[in-house]
Amino acid sequence: MESTVWSLVPPILAIIMVLLTKRVLLSLGVGIVAAALFIDSFDVLGSIVLIWEAFKGVFVAEGAWNTWNVFLLLFVLMLGILTAFVSMMGGTAAFAEWMIKRVKTRVGAQVMTMLLGIIVFVDDYFNSLTVGQVAKPVTDKHRVSRAKLAYIVDSTSAPICVIAPVSSWGAYIIGIIGTVFTTHAISEYSAFGAFIQIIPMNFYVWAALGVALVIAIRQVDFGPMKKHEQRAMSTGEVLNPENKDKVDVAAKLPTSESSRISDLLIPIAVLFISTIVSIYVNGLVAIEGEKTLINIFGNADVSVALLYGGIIGLVITFALFSRHIITGKLSGKHFITGIIGGTKSMLPGFVILIFAWTIVDLIGQLGTGTYLAGIVEATNISLTFLPFIIFVMAGFIAFSTGTSWGSFGILLPIAGEIAAATDVSLILPILAAVLSGAVFGDHCSPISDTTILSSTGSSCHHIDHVTTQIPYALVAAMIAGLGYLIFGMTESVWLGLAIVIVSITALFAFTRRKNATDKINEEPIAK
Repeated sequence: MESTVWSLVPPILAIIMVLLTKRVLLSLGVGIVAAALFIDSFDVLGSIVLIWEAFKGVFVAEGAWNTWNVFLLLFVLMLGILTAFVSMMGGTAAFAEWMIKRVKTRVGAQVMTMLLGIIVFVDDYFNSLTVGQVAKPVTDKHRVSRAKLAYIVDSTSAPICVIAPVSSWGAYIIGIIGTVFTTHAISEYSAFGAFIQIIPMNFYVWAALGVALVIAIRQVDFGPMKKHEQRAMSTGEVLNPENKDKVDVAAKLPTSESSRISDLLIPIAVLFISTIVSIYVNGLVAIEGEKTLINIFGNADVSVALLYGGIIGLVITFALFSRHIITGKLSGKHFITGIIGGTKSMLPGFVILIFAWTIVDLIGQLGTGTYLAGIVEATNISLTFLPFIIFVMAGFIAFSTGTSWGSFGILLPIAGEIAAATDVSLILPILAAVLSGAVFGDHCSPISDTTILSSTGSSCHHIDHVTTQIPYALVAAMIAGLGYLIFGMTESVWLGLAIVIVSITALFAFTRRKNATDKINEEPIAK
């Protein structure tokens, strides 16, 4: 059943079950079992072995530790512990009180989160996990639901990283583009120059950012998000009460009466700076060729940098925590309480991530992405609709497989082959359509690691994040798809981008009219 239409069944089954049952681990478990059975022709014992090997592969690869996964999991736990200690020291409350005087509306809180997401562009994992933690005390104060926070964080992680050349994503994509150009003897562009020219063609990025900004400014919501936002505004309950106990562990922790804003700013600043420096140093040591910033970031092992950054951030946090013990505001037993509470806060995302990696491994063996990519390559598609079709297929592949990077690896070379065989002048728009579609699919896939980490970093239940984000992602995808259709008809990138901008402007104007008689009170919440 490998690389056939049957390879679609396990991922689609898992995704449908997630959306219908709201039980993530059960749904992923069913998908894992189905994928293993399909791979081993329904041999039960063989399937059990496959599942074990895929699970083991999360931690061990080729006889050695799978450091990428292991270090990322450790960073997730360390961030949870750091956040718990910051909360106990009163840093979260102090920061919220300080920011509430400067960010005076719900609109301001959401736009601030977007700006933070754009600034932290070096890596999507780091972005997803840290931006939500920094913005959470402010958005909570302004009664912005955690589902909305997770949506904004997710909309400014992968979409920003995919257009940032100095990022882990940019380096990876530039490397693949260089290989594609070499394979097909395309000398009109350099890999880096092509990446820069692709940026305005990445319509989904601009559509996703535009939709998020309109939603934040106009304070208009639809779909499941509307219920979360209405509850947050009317009651101050930013979490779904059904899932609050599963993700809001920090709310139960003791808090020091001697709080300072530095108890949050110093740990977060140290975490950020030490991680960035670690990425740079790691890439500098690993590089053998020209020591440009792009090459340095391209050769860096981000997982190692996250581990070092997390360790340094924790050490500094523990040092700050000792002041509260010395002054008697907290006791030594609270140290253990913080370790346990912080770990528990990240356990849901921790376990979901392991299950997601396991099913992604099995889906890769099943050849789901290869089958879908083969359809694109084999179908005789009109050049007018080629960018749009590739955008849609890349989105479906990333949504089904839970990985945009895997979609890049599969589809970018195929896109190069299609352009070389038809019209080489279409190479850049086709590559851009692959990037756009892969980010779209990854953006709303329940089994995507960036989706999981965005909900984890924002302390939002994973299913709440997925179900509330999909309608907004679909709106952005429709706008981007329209842009690619216009490009295909006119062969003008700027007309396609103009359609995206006009569509976002129309959304802005439409929501204004819609809310003219139902304006949301944007006054700051009384203390």
